[in-house]
Amino acid sequence: MRRAKISIIGAGNVGATCAHWAAAKELGDIVLLDIPEREGVAKGKALDLSCCAPIERFDARISGTSDYAHTANSDVIIVTAGLPRKPGMSRDDLIATNVKIVKSVAEQVAKHSPEGVMIVVSNPLDAMVYTAWKASGYPTHRVIGQAGALDVARFREFIAMELGISVEDIQALLLGGHGDDMVPLPRFSSVHGIPISQLLSKEKIDACVQRAKVGGGEIVNLMGTSAYYAPASGSVQMAEAILKDKKRIIPCAAYCEKEYGVGPKGAGYFVGVPVLLGSKGVEKVIEIELDGDEKKLMDESISHVKDLVGIVRKTFPELA
Repeated sequence: MRRAKISIIGAGNVGATCAHWAAAKELGDIVLLDIPEREGVAKGKALDLSCCAPIERFDARISGTSDYAHTANSDVIIVTAGLPRKPGMSRDDLIATNVKIVKSVAEQVAKHSPEGVMIVVSNPLDAMVYTAWKASGYPTHRVIGQAGALDVARFREFIAMELGISVEDIQALLLGGHGDDMVPLPRFSSVHGIPISQLLSKEKIDACVQRAKVGGGEIVNLMGTSAYYAPASGSVQMAEAILKDKKRIIPCAAYCEKEYGVGPKGAGYFVGVPVLLGSKGVEKVIEIELDGDEKKLMDESISHVKDLVGIVRKTFPELA
């Protein structure tokens, strides 16, 4: 029986940590790829991680490369490639730079792994997952953006901190975009079935939501670089659900048309919603009934996604 194969594009902090979590979970063989100028980094991190196997007791072949041929026939491809936003760089500048990177990556991924499932982590996420879809030619169910898994994890952790209880007993849900575009759903959040509204005041719930929204910025302010442990963990949680056909419901950036009133048939967008993840990728978008305030916030979030995609289409007409 062939062992599953995971390729991770980008050997920076997020990519290398994805490789770490995937190896620890023994999900399959791992290829860590970066540009030719950083091939040594990819190979070095792969070798370093491989040397953990006897201690951590996992069986996985881990390799580093700059050649996409080595990623051939991957079951899951996690795309972390892209540049972080730098001082003085506008949102449009960041989009233009990272679209070029993600477009090139997606074309190579599709060429060598035509049946794979692609998980996109690169930012700005909503624009990059759209780019990856258009450039790869993959069907929509095999292109997924990672943001909701991370945002929900942060929300759950902050609730656990506030209550002084185990995160294992907390269930939570958030919709929409990453960061300020996040749509909080406290009424769908609970502790072992007990609504959090019975355990925390509205002020404290709102504070947990706000901290989840700015969680990435809080980490940047503390250590001067973007988060990578939790984004990588969220990505590998999604990969595990796909590789093991677990049929898990996880919030992801998934393609929607009529769902949540995103758009008419043939004019959809990738937005943050709960989905059923299995071996085919997104096997179902879970649509929940929103109240008036939640619907308003979701519509605003969808509008921002459309704005980002509009910039991609304007700047790169071939992706329209």
